[in-house]
Amino acid sequence: MKQSTVSLLAVFVAVAIAVVAFAASNGVMDVKPGDQIYVCACGEACQCDTMSRNPGKCSCGKDLIKVTVTKVENGMVYVDGGKKAYKQAGKYTCACGPACKCDTVSQNPGTCSCGKDLVPVKP
Repeated sequence: MKQSTVSLLAVFVAVAIAVVAFAASNGVMDVKPGDQIYVCACGEACQCDTMSRNPGKCSCGKDLIKVTVTKVENGMVYVDGGKKAYKQAGKYTCACGPACKCDTVSQNPGTCSCGKDLVPVKP
């Protein structure tokens, strides 16, 4: 019984460390030309620059739309022929942990496409 408690505690600590490490990641969405991702369609006036691998809502509440990455250059992700560019590095990233592959980043706090909170990227 004691050994299973220690094992369970070790698993819990490992998962907690993984979640903290993910939350402390650099908040950069790794994409390449040809990738299909979801971005916020809130327009030029909004600077949330939310990007995700999954459909959902933007940090500003608008729907994310599916686009194709055209180019990645100088920290910017260009989509659909360069009509709009998004910052590749977000100030906020999803707190869903390494098992989740939504890869959501944003310049504003809010909710991730998987429903978890966006957390500040640690410097």
